[in-house]
Amino acid sequence: MQGYLAIVLHAHLPFVRHPEHEKFLEENWLFEAVTECYLPLLQRLEQWRRDDLPVRLTLSLSPTLVSMLRDSLLQARYSRHLDGLIELTEKELQRTWWDRPLHELAGFYHQRLLELRELYRSYHRDVAHGFARFQESGQLEIITCAATHAVLPLLQHQPSVRAQVLIARDFYQHVLGRSCRGFWLPECAYDEGVESALQEADFRWFIVDAHGFLGARPQPRYGVYAPLYTPEGLAVFGRDPESSRQVWSKQEGYPGDPVYRDFYRDIGFDLDLDYVRPYLPSPDQRGFTGIKYYSITGPGSEKRPYDRVLAVRRAGEHAAHFLQARLEQLRRLEGLLPDPPIIVAPYDAELFGHWWYEGPEFLDALVRQMVQQRSLTFITPSEYLQRHSSHQVARPMPSSWGEAGYWQVWVNETNAWILPHLRVAQNRMTQLARRHGRARGVVSRALQQAARELLLAQASDWPFILRTGTSPGYARQRVKDHLLRFQTLYDQLMHSRIDALWLEQVEQRDNLFPQVNPSYWA
Repeated sequence: MQGYLAIVLHAHLPFVRHPEHEKFLEENWLFEAVTECYLPLLQRLEQWRRDDLPVRLTLSLSPTLVSMLRDSLLQARYSRHLDGLIELTEKELQRTWWDRPLHELAGFYHQRLLELRELYRSYHRDVAHGFARFQESGQLEIITCAATHAVLPLLQHQPSVRAQVLIARDFYQHVLGRSCRGFWLPECAYDEGVESALQEADFRWFIVDAHGFLGARPQPRYGVYAPLYTPEGLAVFGRDPESSRQVWSKQEGYPGDPVYRDFYRDIGFDLDLDYVRPYLPSPDQRGFTGIKYYSITGPGSEKRPYDRVLAVRRAGEHAAHFLQARLEQLRRLEGLLPDPPIIVAPYDAELFGHWWYEGPEFLDALVRQMVQQRSLTFITPSEYLQRHSSHQVARPMPSSWGEAGYWQVWVNETNAWILPHLRVAQNRMTQLARRHGRARGVVSRALQQAARELLLAQASDWPFILRTGTSPGYARQRVKDHLLRFQTLYDQLMHSRIDALWLEQVEQRDNLFPQVNPSYWA
């Protein structure tokens, strides 16, 4: 039986940019992802193109991530960060001289970082446009998501939902110079009502988690293996639970294999603080450098040095297992569907390389093994709809891919305080848009900045971080800062007293979406 595999990688990070500090801890989130995920993916795409492999992947690039990848300040800081890591590996080559396993790993990191620096420079430090090249060559379909990755059903304010969607569309067209067909619902969070904004923006499809898809009314006839159309005419694809479990599951997922590199064991914590201090994300506290010498090993066992050759081999074995499982799915579906089934496998892009260091090798092995069989081929959701356009009409169930499948990650005792403040700010933004929609000059600039501050306050990342407890102080402060700046701008606009000097400072700090259109809130 013939079938399709749609791998969808969702790349997103919150907008973190602090020009007021020489070095800022949370900016390292971007630097780690570029080094361990985005540049390695570009490497693989170049290799696949050079080897003429028939790969088609879907990549969702969030507008906040693209804004950071194209920001000259962050580009310069990342270059400095990469140079520092290369210097650190040079020191590590000397320090580990008499420890053969660690010395070989230091050499591996040194060579890898040199290659990544060369690649980064070859794309003129613009990773987003690097990916755009592969969309032009046909290997990628790049899609977008909400402007600041807000959980759309929780906004409970249609003008804000509309603004999140339309600003994302405008930014995509501004950066990539073309229209976008697919839309990644942040956190795969769906509820009836998001379709109107997606329709207005001319998006054609989105993805929901399996339970949201299978709980549709009427019940999907073909499970998650064929898309649905909502009553509004948008196509919706369901996340395949089997391919998800094999990669994501804490109990049986591939990334937990003991031969893989341990994420948490890092020389930033192991070595003398004065030695690693110049290369830490924050000089005042220990943190990750990305130089890690040990494998996950087994529970209760002493950590073994990381065996790179063995880990890459295991990634190939896991790719083979993944492919065989998909082929078995096709065999079970033989004769049950009128069209070839599609297996939709969406993942966070940062899993591949950052959290799971061997993730890029897994993808590479999967791509190369796919060409050795003829039953399963890569496809993007847009291509599938072009080839097979007749599908059942049904309404998906409210859902997300977060914990417990609903929205409790973003609404609970740690973060529920955010929503009432957003409600007030959202209504006030509509008030401002209607009052000053035709303004020019400094009033127009203040209105645009009010829109940016509200968008940033709506980001799903802050309640998520508060829920997980990873950097709660930072997340709490970000929400408060953006809401306070919005309120200050609101007061100034309502009383026609714009502080131009202060406005310029805020514009320089939160400088994303230069063409933001406040009229979307009107």
